[in-house]
Amino acid sequence: MPSIAEQLSAVLGDAFASLELPRELGRVTPSRQNPEIFPFQCNGAMPAAKQAKTNPRELAGKLIDALHGIPQIGAAEIAGPGFINLRPAEYLYGERAAEIAADERAGAPVTAAPKTVMIDFGGPNVAKPMHVGHLRSSVLGDSLQRLFRFRGDTVVSDIHLGDWGLQMGHLITELRDEQPDLVYFDPDITDGYPSEPPVTIEDLARLYPQASVKAKADPERLEISRAATAELQAGRPGYRALLRHFIEVSVAALKRDFGALGVHFDLWKGESDVDPLIPGLVQDFKDRAVAEKSDGAWVVRVAREGDKKELAPLILVTSGGASLYGTTDLATILDRKNEVGPDLTLYVVDLAQSDHFEQVFRAASRAGLAAEGALEHVKFGTVNGTDGKRLRTRDGGTFRLADLISSAIERAGERLKEAGLAADASEEERANVARMVGLAAIKFADLQNYRTTNYVFDLDRFTSFEGKTGPYLLYAAVRVKSLMRKAEREGVAPGAIVVGTQEETDLVLALDAFGTALEQACDNRAPNTICDHAFTLAQTFSKFYAACPILGADHDTTKASRLALAQATLKQLELCLHLVGLEAPERM
Repeated sequence: MPSIAEQLSAVLGDAFASLELPRELGRVTPSRQNPEIFPFQCNGAMPAAKQAKTNPRELAGKLIDALHGIPQIGAAEIAGPGFINLRPAEYLYGERAAEIAADERAGAPVTAAPKTVMIDFGGPNVAKPMHVGHLRSSVLGDSLQRLFRFRGDTVVSDIHLGDWGLQMGHLITELRDEQPDLVYFDPDITDGYPSEPPVTIEDLARLYPQASVKAKADPERLEISRAATAELQAGRPGYRALLRHFIEVSVAALKRDFGALGVHFDLWKGESDVDPLIPGLVQDFKDRAVAEKSDGAWVVRVAREGDKKELAPLILVTSGGASLYGTTDLATILDRKNEVGPDLTLYVVDLAQSDHFEQVFRAASRAGLAAEGALEHVKFGTVNGTDGKRLRTRDGGTFRLADLISSAIERAGERLKEAGLAADASEEERANVARMVGLAAIKFADLQNYRTTNYVFDLDRFTSFEGKTGPYLLYAAVRVKSLMRKAEREGVAPGAIVVGTQEETDLVLALDAFGTALEQACDNRAPNTICDHAFTLAQTFSKFYAACPILGADHDTTKASRLALAQATLKQLELCLHLVGLEAPERM
């Protein structure tokens, strides 16, 4: 089911080809000038004229001549120095609207070349509460997995837990100081450890910062943690058993936090899961001369001729024999290659890690672990406070994600009350609506920006039911749901779509743009195009609803036609909401 723009592009492509010019120059895009008269335009005559060494307007005239008698073309004219303005034939609007209305995907195509896509996002550390810094990776990564899955790709998402560094040594040694008699610290006991964890998530959240502060102030305390980390990584049984407990209680807490945010992962693997692969990987790198010795360390040189800035070698093994984050990341790539075999792996991690990932990706390419371009860093900016700096609590501390979500839901409840919405709902239902609205506020506010853009967190603005916000979109969907329920009560059913008014035409064109928005979102790894499309669709429907009576129309056929357009709008709008991780209530 090609869109109207795709159908016109095919027709224009034929016209260019008839003049022995590249078919791709016939690409049609929405028009910005006089869209009510000519909704589309083609700018291909300009580069074509340069290529053919002829006058652009003269060439545009020949192209328009080639369009005569083509049924999809309602009208065409030359504009400016050689642009071609186009109006589709009237029948295309009704035909395309009927296709969208009947399609469970609301007009969005399935990719012709599906891939297996691995998405690495979230990336929290064991024992550390999630904070606002995890928000962007979580909602962006979740939206990307929804988008690629909907497009038709096979998607595997992995949280990639931080569970294999110095923080584990900090936890072990601090727990040992507090409870030295625990069986895990007896070197003579190597099995039969308790199944119940000796700590809670609250204990871990307390122990880690305690140890970290001590280690920063005392080099000897730091060395004690490093020694424990080395023993853990060397396989000391009691420490390995503690690590399993730390991971167990942390994952349980993380699943609550991610569940509250509406974010899902297929895999809950951590850095510790790939540790067994590291010795073999390092040896393989040495044997094939991918790694070389430098000042006692083993490194992979990743600099390339033509680099604009110097890129340091990736340290595979330190002079002291330790592996680093880069080594673990390479082992993770190997693990994923063996277990999943992805065509593409996306790492949804902030901009600050750009150099690290460039090192890892180049090293993986040199070693043959991944093809060039198969590993991609999906970068994103920061969430800032009104002072332009990273968002912090009033006392300057890190804003916990759970607190951020609670604040948004609480403010959403206040907004609902101020607007007189959900007033007749039960207390339980109101709480659920407030939850949906609160999550929509913070998730849409993040995703509506292009991912590399920094933005200011403004809860009052985000929770508004006016303007380009998540709550506005939820309310738009609820309005259509209310209309559909009323139509059912009155015995009015959707029927054949007949497009007559300008508002109906505009709505069909808005619906028709869904496939393009989906394609751009996937290609750019940027859900903001779906947010933009959803907002445009909601606004266009609002204008249609105001100008075109639906249940109050004079004729039954008009009621049925306009109700079908409303139903198609709701289906597509709810799909858009789902793709960015939002959920609309049945009523407000």
